[in-house]
Amino acid sequence: MKMKKTLHVLLILLLGLSLLAACGSNNDTSEEENNTDDASENLSPTGETITIGTLPAEGSLPIILALEKGYFEDLGVNVEIKTFTSPNDRNVALQAGELDGTIGDVMTTAAFVDRGIALKITSDINEDFKILSSPDSGITSMNELAGQDVSLVPNFILEYIMDEFAAEGDFTYTIVEIPSFAGRAEALLENQIDGVIFTEPQAGLLVQQGAHLLGSSKEAGIKGGTLLFTEETITDYPADLTAFYQAYNQAVDYMNKTDATEYSDILTTYQFPEAMSTYLNNKPDPYEHAGVIDEDQFNRIIEWTESKGQITSSYTYDQLTDFSFINK
Repeated sequence: MKMKKTLHVLLILLLGLSLLAACGSNNDTSEEENNTDDASENLSPTGETITIGTLPAEGSLPIILALEKGYFEDLGVNVEIKTFTSPNDRNVALQAGELDGTIGDVMTTAAFVDRGIALKITSDINEDFKILSSPDSGITSMNELAGQDVSLVPNFILEYIMDEFAAEGDFTYTIVEIPSFAGRAEALLENQIDGVIFTEPQAGLLVQQGAHLLGSSKEAGIKGGTLLFTEETITDYPADLTAFYQAYNQAVDYMNKTDATEYSDILTTYQFPEAMSTYLNNKPDPYEHAGVIDEDQFNRIIEWTESKGQITSSYTYDQLTDFSFINK
């Protein structure tokens, strides 16, 4: 009987030790998980090269200046810029895997994802697209573009904007496709087309040369331009992208407080016109830090993209966006 009691006590002691060991193990695991979480939030940029595609449009300016002023380098981000003169050329490079990210729009992202190329929108961009008519067209109001030839690049944000204005004015128009910026500008000024959609600063310069300003996407509240990155880049280089946006916003601050003549020579090397500084110094509104795309606007663009046959199914806001890098 005494032996049985002794065994019983030993069993209780062993059970107690096992429970303590288990608790200790659980505590260790919790501490390890917490340490892992802390470490993931404190990762440093890898310094691996991130290649960004740009166009000669104002949405590219913060990226260019962040590179040229050394803001990326200061934060440990290695950015390389590839400049394109048309969205089609940019898309060829994106499809070929030559870009990690690019200036684009909601419909471009959706169309690529629909074809099996994994991308996500990570922020909006600064943009203002203007609808212009040719100097000798006699067209001075938006509705007068009814039935006229308008040059734009189909299936991108330019066509969406023009369709929004046409729907508002209850008119139709004919698309004349001229992919390059320079080609569209020349055709407009030589009165070979009736209208065109141009981003700033080129739009303002064309108005100075006689084109008529009919409408503004910014004033109409139409916004679908984006910065987008491959999902591989998002997964593998989160700290680099966080630092990328910190440098981007630093460049925006620099632009808002600096006379543009101090950096206009930099922009000419990226195919911007020499008169760029005049536009920037007369710009009424400051540039904004990277922000999110409005969800209602996103949904309208996806619906339009699907109606154009560019995508085979609809995509949700959560499927195509990741704005986590601009909030850190």
